[in-house]
Amino acid sequence: MSTIEALSSFYNEIKALLHHARHHVINTINTTMTQTYWEIGQRIVQEEQQGASRAQYGKAILKTLSDELTQEFGKGFSVDNLENMRRFYVAFQKSETASRKFNLSWSHYIFLTRIENIDERDFYEIEAVQNSWTLREMKRQFDSGLYERLKLSLDRSKAKELSIQGHVIESVNDIIKDPYVLEFVGLPVQTSYSENELESRLIDKLEHFLLELGKGYTFVARQKRITIDEKHFAVDLVFYNRLLKSFVVIDLKIGELKHQDIGQMMMYVNYFDRFEKTEDENLTIGIILCKDKSEVLVEMTLPKDNNQIYASKYLTILPNKEELLKLLEEGN
Repeated sequence: MSTIEALSSFYNEIKALLHHARHHVINTINTTMTQTYWEIGQRIVQEEQQGASRAQYGKAILKTLSDELTQEFGKGFSVDNLENMRRFYVAFQKSETASRKFNLSWSHYIFLTRIENIDERDFYEIEAVQNSWTLREMKRQFDSGLYERLKLSLDRSKAKELSIQGHVIESVNDIIKDPYVLEFVGLPVQTSYSENELESRLIDKLEHFLLELGKGYTFVARQKRITIDEKHFAVDLVFYNRLLKSFVVIDLKIGELKHQDIGQMMMYVNYFDRFEKTEDENLTIGIILCKDKSEVLVEMTLPKDNNQIYASKYLTILPNKEELLKLLEEGN
């Protein structure tokens, strides 16, 4: 290594140390401030609970407190923000100790306080921390009804654990969603499009698609060519799930699912099991994403003990919560 190269490496190491230190300082400041906002909310609630007269003049107290804090500390202490701190404490009262760590940004917690269902709120907090979701990503997962979709797709015992441990991946069934929400591809439901166009849009928005697929996914290939008895076939999308140590092959269907589509997926899965996976890897998982499907047809086509091939609907628009819940209930 030349002197110039050695010096360049030295400079980069020092820069990396400083970037790491700044990142650590920013995270520490954010965590400390969020904890402080919780404690301010706690004191506000305690002050309101001193008596009926105090509660009656709660707004006036907050206005005076806002003026006092703004005068001494500057922006960030409007009446609305103090109300947010109060709501933050009320939503997370079960924390109850100053030792409780808040690992998300203040903006994350403002959003979380608006989720009325406590179990659902706890789930999104856990998932946001575990997956380092930005606020935008967390909002998107909430709007797509991730909690409800997982709750209805998992067995009862695991569904109960969502608010305690988040989404734990232990088996194939844990990664399957029905439906998948692909609103980010920008293909409205009334627009005609081809399977190739849907595939291209998913690849263009790969980061969003990986977020929708869930934990542990890495992208492997698109239009993966396989040859069987001198005939060539192309698998739409191939992923690998490192948590399950399995290939996940995905086939896209823009219309109603046919039994031939299931047969084709069975061929893809068998091929990967015999020629792609290694001995220390688990069986391949096949997911057919379709606009519509007959549950009876799927059940009759697949073997009774099937745990490799799944058919799920996909939505290209984001339904409101009421429509999504109705759709989920109809599918279950």
